[in-house]
Amino acid sequence: MSLRHAPATLRNRDPILAVLRRVLPRDGTVLEIGSGSGEHAAYFAAALAPLRWRPTDASDRDFASITGWAREHGASTVEPPRVLDAISDTWPTGRADAMFSANVIHIAPWAVTEGMLRGAARVLPSGAPLVLYGPFMREGTHTAASNAAFDADLRRRDPSWGIRDLGTVADVAATHGLDLDDITEMPANNLTVVFRRR
Repeated sequence: MSLRHAPATLRNRDPILAVLRRVLPRDGTVLEIGSGSGEHAAYFAAALAPLRWRPTDASDRDFASITGWAREHGASTVEPPRVLDAISDTWPTGRADAMFSANVIHIAPWAVTEGMLRGAARVLPSGAPLVLYGPFMREGTHTAASNAAFDADLRRRDPSWGIRDLGTVADVAATHGLDLDDITEMPANNLTVVFRRR
């Protein structure tokens, strides 16, 4: 079994889970965009059952890891992973009761953020949350020197990547009927941000 491990997951999963317990519905389906190793999916699904977890990623490269972690955690509510291109206007996922994405929008072109917000407007019912975790700028300024250095490194690796400004994300979200509802400060200068579908 090829389990992939992202070390940051162990540091951030409990603070994120505390927010998810507050903002997610008690049952239904959470659509995760960019599930990566699958560690978040397995941990959150095991803790939040009977809520179902629908993992997706841009390719099937890590699907064995996603299903392997779900098995490891006994998370029977994790659905089989699906390939999802966030930029596409057709997602193979159907409706969802919530959406979640961790550490995606800064390691992807801006079009992925726009596609995710458009997609949330399509798949979420009124009042449902879209939860984003990761580093953000506030009013055009980095919240820590470490984030500024991380942003510079990201942009060196790929000029289309970079830490996004929360105000800009919120403005685009609003055009798609998603209102900024909650901001929670996280360890390592990250945020968990909740938008709600109008």
